[in-house]
Amino acid sequence: MDIHKSVKKMAEDALEASHRLSRVSTTAKNAALLRMADEIGWHRDFILSENNRDLAGAREKGLSAPMIDRLTIKDDSLKAMTQGLREIAALPDPVGKVTSMWRRPNGLLVGRMRIPLGVIGIIYESRPNVTVDASALCVKSGNAVILRGGSESIHSNLAIASILQDVLRESPLPDKAIQVIPFTDREAVTTLLQMDEQIDLIIPRGGEELIRTVVEQSKIPVIKHYKGVCHIFVDATADINMAVNICTNAKVQRPGVCNAMETLLVHADIAPAFLPKIAEKLQKAGVLIKGCEKTRKVLKNIDAATEEDWYSEYLDLILSVRVVPSIDAAIEHIEKYGSLHTESIITKDYASSQRFLNEVNSSTVLVNASTRFSDGFELGLGAEIGISTTKLHAFGPMGLEELTTSKFIIYGDGQVRK
Repeated sequence: MDIHKSVKKMAEDALEASHRLSRVSTTAKNAALLRMADEIGWHRDFILSENNRDLAGAREKGLSAPMIDRLTIKDDSLKAMTQGLREIAALPDPVGKVTSMWRRPNGLLVGRMRIPLGVIGIIYESRPNVTVDASALCVKSGNAVILRGGSESIHSNLAIASILQDVLRESPLPDKAIQVIPFTDREAVTTLLQMDEQIDLIIPRGGEELIRTVVEQSKIPVIKHYKGVCHIFVDATADINMAVNICTNAKVQRPGVCNAMETLLVHADIAPAFLPKIAEKLQKAGVLIKGCEKTRKVLKNIDAATEEDWYSEYLDLILSVRVVPSIDAAIEHIEKYGSLHTESIITKDYASSQRFLNEVNSSTVLVNASTRFSDGFELGLGAEIGISTTKLHAFGPMGLEELTTSKFIIYGDGQVRK
């Protein structure tokens, strides 16, 4: 089969579907999403069977433990998929929402209305849940979507997509609103990235190498998210038990994801009391700790952190630790080494929390909470289509509203320009 012609045909079909989907009622879209949730649950055995095929292949290829973790579908994963579909169905539809209106001196009434972006291409690695999350968000926001997962998850993605597409065929929605590229050849991605007349936005989800490759090759605007070098700063006034629990969760719960903590910054005043407790907890969980010179004076048997470590997204049970003299030093460190993803401060001091919120310019900033909450589902978006660490046109986890743009609407009663 000619891959170039097939992908081009998919893009053309998606463009036509986007025109039809933009006119579909909220009621019809919600009904389709709820039906998809039911069908995912009813096809549990089929999905898990196809996922097992992918997992067997991944182990044969020697994929890393974090990659296999992201590839694995369990009953909890399926439950999260169905819950996400239902939550997205329950969210307000942004399409057609008039966000503002104002009257001009000549009597014109000017406003702005939210509209779909059009066709969105998603290029992603490992995580089959992206197939569900991206499809649901695009359908609800009136966008057609073309999905291209990694070769390691091809069976899982095609299985899930076939279920979602069957629902579309039995609904008023266009059946080409959700399409998955069935080819694992890189030519499929290269072709997709050239379809700038049919596709409005590309969202890559995966490692830094994938995202940089997409940015370099694409003729289409790209939402970028190169790294997740996330920090937690434990302030001098932090509750130590709270800090230990939060930092352990941020590093250990799922170390292979982009919102896991990679660097821990600790105020010098609390370091002697806090560092031994957090080190004991993390090392019991298998975390390798690397520290600055001041950290190693408190924790004697840890490796030295290098300059490269401060820039590193480990995606593994490895953590860099730096003792800093002040909140100013913590913010300076984040500004230099951070990736604009997610940062958190643990503190009892209100003024410090407000300084951190106001002066740290990452896409998500938290007070007294784990970085793991930087996630569309956890933030009430139903799911996320990706996390943007660039400020155009979205910043942070992207939900329904970030998948729309706005047009001007104007009411007149005969005005002409003089």
